[in-house]
This record gives sequence, C-alpha cells and structure tokens, in this order.
Amino acid sequence: MPMSPTNPPLLTRKELDAQLGGAARAWLDEALAEAEHSAAHQDTEQPGGPYAAPSWELRYAAAGRYCGLEHADSVRALLLIEARAALPALTRLYEQGTAAERHAVLLTLHRLDLGPTALPLVEDALRTNDTRLVAAAVGPYGAAHLDPHNWRHAILKCLFTGVPVDAVDGLARRARGDAELARMLGDFAAERIAAGRSVPTDLTRVLELTTPGAAAPTEES
Repeated sequence: MPMSPTNPPLLTRKELDAQLGGAARAWLDEALAEAEHSAAHQDTEQPGGPYAAPSWELRYAAAGRYCGLEHADSVRALLLIEARAALPALTRLYEQGTAAERHAVLLTLHRLDLGPTALPLVEDALRTNDTRLVAAAVGPYGAAHLDPHNWRHAILKCLFTGVPVDAVDGLARRARGDAELARMLGDFAAERIAAGRSVPTDLTRVLELTTPGAAAPTEES
C-alpha cells in the first residue's frame, strides 16, 4: 500500500480499540501486558552474553500481521512506551527490523526518556533514501536534538528526496533567521538550475522562513 512520506498521527489505545476487531484487541491486550511485565522486571543486559528477546519484542515485529498494516505504527509505539524501551532495545529493533519497524521506532523516540542518546538512529535514517524514514527522522525527536549543522543537512535531505517540509517538526522556529541555512538553500537552488533541473517549491518556502524576524505562523509545521 503506498504511503505518504509524512509523519502519520499515532492512535491512542482507546482509538485503536475502537478500530480493531475482537481478535486483534485480544492480541494487543496480551502484547501490552507482556511489555508492562518486561518494564517491571528489567534486568541489566550482560555485555557479550547470550540474549533472549523478551516476548514483547517478538510482538513488535508481528504487529502488522495481527493488527493490520494501517495500525502497526500505533501498536508498535504503544509497545515501546509500555515497555519503557531503553536505547539497547531500540537500537536492536531498529537495526534488525524492517523499514516499517524502523519507522515506528523513529516515530516514538520523543515519547521515551532518552535525551539525545538515540541520535545515531536518526542520523542513520537521514543517510537513507527511504522517504518515510527521512520524514520520521525530522519529527519531534530530531527537532529537539539534532545540532544546527545536522538539522540543516536534514532539511536539504528532505528537499533532495521529495519529503514535504510539512514533515519537519518546528521548521519555522528553527529556520527563522538562520543565515547559514539560507546560504545552503541558495547553493542548492543554484546547483539545480545549473543542472537544468527544477527547484522544489518547498525550497522557496523554507528560504522565506530564514528571513530574520519572519512572522511566526499560528501553527508551526
């Protein structure tokens, strides 16, 4: 099923219950109970020792099969939150997961108590050309923790791959008065024109936002 490269809203448990069938709701109940149990009995992982994935991590991978692909992001986000997933588990799920499983990790980072420690996952997503991963990487977590240099390059990545800048959380706030971003956008536009290629409409929009004192929108994108 084609997916738009923007950040979809994650459904709450109540909203999921209203949309899932009885078997899927029962599966979700069991999965969340397992995640809650794991959070309450977290053991320190032994570096280099044998690792057995907790049952909720297996459920994470199976979310689309049991709850439907359209609900998989929301189900996986709930599992991560309920399990109070720490960086080792998130890294494992991201590195070993499918693109859809990685996408859900990125969408949920800002809802977990991680600080900037999960930035390597965001930076990895920004090195891909998967538009859904790029869009998720510039969501709330990336907006909060990417440094100015990497954030500017993330904007260029969106323009290069065709990810709508509407996916960029806090765009107007971070772009306002950013002369370096304006310079980079100008260089990017000049390169496109020299190569006989069109300049993305979103580039002009972002460039206008870099103007010092640009009016803040009523609702930031």
